[in-house]
Amino acid sequence: MKIAFLGPEGSYSHLAAQSFLQAETKDEKNWADECIPFRNFPEVFSAVESGRVDAAAVPIENSLQGGILQNLDLLQSFEDLYAVKETVVRIDHRLVTKEGVTLSQIGRVYSHRQALDQCAAFLAKEMPFASLREAESTAFGLSRAVEDETGKSAAIVGAHCTGLRRGFVMSEESIADEKNNFTHFLLVKKGEKSLPSSGNRVFISAVCPHRPGSLLELLQIIAKFGINMTKIESRPVKDRPGDYRFFIEADCDLSSPRVTEMLKAVKEGTLECKLLGSYTHE
Repeated sequence: MKIAFLGPEGSYSHLAAQSFLQAETKDEKNWADECIPFRNFPEVFSAVESGRVDAAAVPIENSLQGGILQNLDLLQSFEDLYAVKETVVRIDHRLVTKEGVTLSQIGRVYSHRQALDQCAAFLAKEMPFASLREAESTAFGLSRAVEDETGKSAAIVGAHCTGLRRGFVMSEESIADEKNNFTHFLLVKKGEKSLPSSGNRVFISAVCPHRPGSLLELLQIIAKFGINMTKIESRPVKDRPGDYRFFIEADCDLSSPRVTEMLKAVKEGTLECKLLGSYTHE
């Protein structure tokens, strides 16, 4: 089995991909099983859609910053891709610097945008004059920092990152503003046949008519069937200014007749409704 992730190796997405691979292949491992890095999330999704890989590990929500908006949009835009499994990765941000360089000497800090945001208080206090440089992933940020021969660049990486280049050191403690930080990842596969036969979460999207009370009506449909929503997030419909798409996760089993009836009612009461996935939340 081949699982795509946002690379390079050492990113949080790589950690999630390895977890998914272990769960998917625990009874049938072979030499072809591997996690394959890609440069950005559109490439990750496209690799699944084209059949280049069997699945993809994509972050969908962070416990501090909410939904990963780009990936919500991508999951929506690819017609035949579905989320089939979930895993949660603990986020533990550490600072990597050149040995002997003090924080006051750091001029640039590289990392993924979310990592920079989640360490904002530490960066403002300890390195107020450092330029914050966004990278495609924490691992890409590390590679940029170690390429700086002056030693005045640092990187924010995960505590799981190993094999630092000689002469670089990692902080002993997390530098995140909030230490209790988790990211939810979904395993995305192609085709409805990939959906599990049972689970306890269903993920859908819906576009309500643009009139007063339409969202309330949608929520009432879900409540009518006694189904508990676990989250809801809105995104603009890109080609229709003023319209919004709601991403809804519900605590229910897709195989249940009650859920089948609920989805039918949602489709009848909205402009659009799409099943995005079904999985087990532990």
